Amino acid sequence: MKVAVLSSHTTSLFWFRMDMMSAFAKQGHDVVALGPEPESRWVNVFKENGIRYRQFFVERNGTNPFDDIRTYRELKKLLREEKPNKVFTYQVKTVVYGSLASRIEGVSEIYPLIAGLGSIMRGEGLKNKVFKTLLKVEYWIACTLSKKVFFQNTDDRDEFVARRLVRAHKTVIINGSGVNLDKFAPEPIPEKPAFLFIGRLIKDKGVREYLGACEQIKKEYPEVRCLLVGPYDSNPTAITANDLGPYLESGIVEYFGEQDDVRPFLKACSTFVLPSYHEGTPKTILEAMATGRSIITTDAPGCRETVVEGYNGFLVKAKSVEALVEKMRILIEDPIRNKLMAERSLTFAREKYDVKLVNELIVKTMGLSQEEGMK
Repeated sequence: MKVAVLSSHTTSLFWFRMDMMSAFAKQGHDVVALGPEPESRWVNVFKENGIRYRQFFVERNGTNPFDDIRTYRELKKLLREEKPNKVFTYQVKTVVYGSLASRIEGVSEIYPLIAGLGSIMRGEGLKNKVFKTLLKVEYWIACTLSKKVFFQNTDDRDEFVARRLVRAHKTVIINGSGVNLDKFAPEPIPEKPAFLFIGRLIKDKGVREYLGACEQIKKEYPEVRCLLVGPYDSNPTAITANDLGPYLESGIVEYFGEQDDVRPFLKACSTFVLPSYHEGTPKTILEAMATGRSIITTDAPGCRETVVEGYNGFLVKAKSVEALVEKMRILIEDPIRNKLMAERSLTFAREKYDVKLVNELIVKTMGLSQEEGMK
């Protein structure tokens, strides 16, 4: 069979879905990835992994309806040419327009992944309310057209069911994107305490709270390192280079920008921190757990699934600098406890978040296993 995997962010396709696409290919299927970034940059990268790549237009954070119409038309054209038997799609615009284009082009098996509800679904204000209403209608259409809908946490699934955007029998819970345990292996914890944030530099990731907590921690513990990895973003809530500048100039944080390989930075930290307001299931946390690191994250949808309070880390109140500082202090002052939590994170990652287990469920649900094909 031919399987198309759609995303509005090519880099995400490569880093978050390559293990899944490789699992499809290993079952003997032809896999084509559709993303917005240039074919000249990505075709050979995907080809090395046995996946074809084709480009389409999408404005990931745009609100211009004419851009969205163009996205739908280009996806429709590509799907007509490719004629996939099954479509897997994630991220808002590709879930909505990809599902609609797939059905129009005769694809009966569409499998969207709702990897977190995003700032629009959880935001406030009149403008946000208008977009939220429109988005709910679009999600309802996409879910109605789909055979099964994947969710990465029960909070998001339950909200979709409660809002009647999807029927409960259509939903499937998967443990995030999983983590490749061959690639992300345990590393010794550095002697000097070091905290690390990895993510897009936008408000909803909690980066402002992380910066505020680092500012307080550095005053009390000057020797502690506070590391920051991730790209600037086009999101309206993104922090800018000017926003970050004072923290760099004063030595509060060490900023390393966007990185193709985050493993050296995970190795350099003793605790991973992600104060996000909401997630699907954050892959960065799973990678930190697989490396053997304690976790501080928020008691928020998607994040809370990755931490058992006091066992492999701490859950803190979202948008609270004080709560972050309190838990960071504990792990600075008690390195033995931190090491024990780190060991438990590794066990947790192996037992629940192994990417092979996650992909087995996706392959089975989509009817892509060789055994399913023989039935």
